[in-house]
Amino acid sequence: MVKPLMLAPLIVFGAFAALALVGLGRENPNELPTALAGRPAPAVQVTPLGEGPIFDDADLRGEGVKLVNYWASWCAPCRVEHPNLTGLAAEGVTIYGVNYKDKPGNALGFLAELGNPYAAMGADESGRMALDWGVYGVPETYVIDGRGNIVLRFAGPITERVLENTIRPAIEAAQ
Repeated sequence: MVKPLMLAPLIVFGAFAALALVGLGRENPNELPTALAGRPAPAVQVTPLGEGPIFDDADLRGEGVKLVNYWASWCAPCRVEHPNLTGLAAEGVTIYGVNYKDKPGNALGFLAELGNPYAAMGADESGRMALDWGVYGVPETYVIDGRGNIVLRFAGPITERVLENTIRPAIEAAQ
């Protein structure tokens, strides 16, 4: 006679196999879902960073697609994505930067070294705005449509591949 405890490893293995199949069936297993997709972007709560312009809620509404990019000078993947952000800005895409939990001098040094792709930016020193937006970590980028609604949230660096396969299609969908 088979004892129930003898079946336990088989049942546990079956449960793990089922979870793996569900995970493999996702369109993009690296994509972190957001409850904010299709909803208005949360409030902008930034403080000035340097001499440049700051942005607010009104900037996220109105004509055209915008990106909101969370970044920090201490973030190595932010350095990796920076040339792609600079390229998008050169193409005319409006990008707002949120410097996340960073020292102002370090953040401004980062931009002085690599260039500033942001139409306007601000600092989120406490991380409060990031919490409201559901940010997991930096870099993280949101595509916002002309009504101020979130079309896409992308967690991670915007590489060439991500730019072509994820960000550009979201920008087109938002127009």
